[in-house]
Amino acid sequence: MIGSVIYLLTNHWVHVLDSLPYVFGAAMLVMHLFGHGGHGGHSGHGASGRTSGHGGRPDQEGAGDVR
Repeated sequence: MIGSVIYLLTNHWVHVLDSLPYVFGAAMLVMHLFGHGGHGGHSGHGASGRTSGHGGRPDQEGAGDVR
């Protein structure tokens, strides 16, 4: 494994540099999906009777929901 990484970096470094934007883009996508527990993980961050940080008063039903 380490030998193949060294081979790629020494003999094909131009191709490695060309692929970096795609690697970073894929890494951001994966971190976003798994970091939030999948889609739908943005709402309900432990708001029990309080607003969820999106504005509105706690006595209004769904005041802070943005959908």
